[in-house]
Amino acid sequence: MKWLRRDLALAAAVFMAGAIAIAQQPPGGGMQNPGSQAPTQPSQTEPTMPTETMPSSSSQSFGDMDFLHKTLEDDLAQEQMGQLAAQKSQSDDVKQFGQKMAQIHQQLTDQITPVAKKLGVDQPRQPSKKDRQEIEKMQALSGADFDTAFIRAMLKDQQDDLKAFKNEAESSHDPTMQQLAKMDEPVLNQHLQILERLAQSHNVTAESKK
Repeated sequence: MKWLRRDLALAAAVFMAGAIAIAQQPPGGGMQNPGSQAPTQPSQTEPTMPTETMPSSSSQSFGDMDFLHKTLEDDLAQEQMGQLAAQKSQSDDVKQFGQKMAQIHQQLTDQITPVAKKLGVDQPRQPSKKDRQEIEKMQALSGADFDTAFIRAMLKDQQDDLKAFKNEAESSHDPTMQQLAKMDEPVLNQHLQILERLAQSHNVTAESKK
């Protein structure tokens, strides 16, 4: 798990370095030289999980496999939403936050995929039906309406993801899955804090739970 811990820490550091500055801007405030930060380049060599750290497939629970599948679906949805924000938002802070979010979720997918493959979990080809419907709604919006819908969707997704990772860390009997969930929790927490600042700057409140 050494490569996974190192790359997740690097992904969190890259995300925090740019995204905190974005969230602290006033609504619509542009960042100077928006193209000055080069996107994090994925490693040319696909890292592999050490064979000795991976338990046999027969020992995997359905819950662990379901968690991995849903996490990959969520990463794909949030990557697409981030790309949509980068294209459609008229606010520079939301636009650049979307770019950062797309990058970080693509990196998280790259880190989780080798673990999922070891457990026989295939990479989803598209987000869940619910997330696809959410993306379709956002595609029809523009201006402040789009920003509000995007931020609210992201707040809910991050809150749900954080809860899922905490549950996995506590409930899984697989040491590899426990370690994976615990290592990703700080990234999700940081992401949620940044989203909350962005929501505050745009006067967006999270939808009340029904």
